Amino acid sequence: MTFTFRHLTSSAAALLAEHDERRIRAIRSRRWVLYPRAKQALDRLRGLLDQPRGTRMPSIAIYGDSGMGKTMIMKQFRDEHPPSFNTVTGVLTTPVLAMEMTSRPGERRFYAELLTLLGAPSRPRADIAQMELAAMRIMEAIGVQVLVIDEVHNLLAGSYREQRIVLNTLRFLSNRLQISLVCFGVNEAREAISGDVQLARRFEQLTLNRWAANEQFEALIGSILRNMPLRHPSVLTPNALRRILQITDGITAGIFRLITDLAIAAIESGEERITDEAVQGWEPAFQGETAVA
Repeated sequence: MTFTFRHLTSSAAALLAEHDERRIRAIRSRRWVLYPRAKQALDRLRGLLDQPRGTRMPSIAIYGDSGMGKTMIMKQFRDEHPPSFNTVTGVLTTPVLAMEMTSRPGERRFYAELLTLLGAPSRPRADIAQMELAAMRIMEAIGVQVLVIDEVHNLLAGSYREQRIVLNTLRFLSNRLQISLVCFGVNEAREAISGDVQLARRFEQLTLNRWAANEQFEALIGSILRNMPLRHPSVLTPNALRRILQITDGITAGIFRLITDLAIAAIESGEERITDEAVQGWEPAFQGETAVA
């Protein structure tokens, strides 16, 4: 007899042949779940790679509260475009280069972080001009098209002068290398980027707002549930969905954690589905730890 599990993705359905422990490990592992809002952001990011090169390249800034999925989107975009090595030409190509803004902004610290990421040999006595030249030469050689900067709100830890210098550095690299910039940060990061008017005008701004009771939220829950290897469909009522929003305060990471915990409990109990009652009775394993950054 052949069973079909139309409520699951093919990869989730394949896990049903595994032991419970294996399914639980799969649920606990951080797997990418493509939901509509993330797809929209990724489509915009992918479009940057198709842009013709020029001195004023379009850029994108993605803002949102901690835990709204910015880093997951960044990692997915980076992983979709990994470095590739041509064995015939011996050329390494890195279309997407991702870095984290230094916790203390400054031109030297920025270039030091960038050069480390690029695998350049350490030169403690190099001046900023030398570091700048080395970074540009390597980035040009490996074909960087998009420079991604996570945690861009770290700029706010610096003085106004330090912020302006780093922003000017980003604009300079974009102009000289004809590359697009992608910045991820909390909502306060808008203030940081707006410190350079010319640079700010290049950014298309996308905001990952907290979830509300609407069709987008229902689509998110549906996407997560389709990736949970449970034998029976989980059909949640509007009351259960509102309860999820109440518990998690609409934060993406909290929603993922709640569904993950309930899916594991459903396997362990033999219920094999998430019920309204389970949602209503859910409590985090550790009080105050309902979401991750």
